[in-house]
Amino acid sequence: MTIGHTGRMGETPEGTKRPGGRTKAVAAALVAALVVAVMLAATLTRGGDAGPAGETAGAGDAEEIEAPSTPAPTAGATWAGPTPPPADRALFAGRDDAPVTLVEFGDFQCPKCGTFARTTKPELMRRYVDTGVVRLVWRDYPTFGEESRRAAVAARAAARQGRFWPFHDALYARQPRRMNSGAIDDGMLRDVARSVGLDVARFDADRRDPAVRGAVDADLTFGARLGVPGTPAFLVNGTPFFGAQPIEEFAKAIERARAGK
Repeated sequence: MTIGHTGRMGETPEGTKRPGGRTKAVAAALVAALVVAVMLAATLTRGGDAGPAGETAGAGDAEEIEAPSTPAPTAGATWAGPTPPPADRALFAGRDDAPVTLVEFGDFQCPKCGTFARTTKPELMRRYVDTGVVRLVWRDYPTFGEESRRAAVAARAAARQGRFWPFHDALYARQPRRMNSGAIDDGMLRDVARSVGLDVARFDADRRDPAVRGAVDADLTFGARLGVPGTPAFLVNGTPFFGAQPIEEFAKAIERARAGK
């Protein structure tokens, strides 16, 4: 079976709406593609930032879409979709030999991403990442506007000093109540950088580096071409899992993946 793009698969999620009949059909196709996409597990273990994307996806509002059920891909399926950009190892948490890889496509302005980061991720870290069961991998998907991209670039700059996850957690702890309110500005980002012990001068220089900006854009373009319908979106050993669901639902998905189901 070969899975490729047709129709809206390669478009950005700009203007995504709550699923109606046609949207659910599109979402089902996206889920099937997502299942196959991360069969390329080797792409998650490459080091270094991705280079600038050849094409940058546009930014727009995106909402969480409930994942419809879909059959697993047949044996021998081949991927004819977009090639994932190299994943920056500084954006990994957990052991390389963990039996389960949890990939998050996230946006620092997304309210439900914030809910996950503040309420569910700490328990996931304690229960699964710190015990060697799960490797957590972040992919930037800044679809809510320029402040989302600015925050993503800042987090990548923090990663260059080995502080991506502390910066990630501190930024979500200060997440503004309203998106695109102007709150995520240079002053706020520098304050967060200081709070997690970054060299602020280096942080500012890295935020201006085209390679850092290009890594964010490459993830965004990849997610848009893949058809990620909104944030937060997860892949649990390649199986789609959408939304800031309760820890119990993540636990079920992780245990299924751990058992090879």
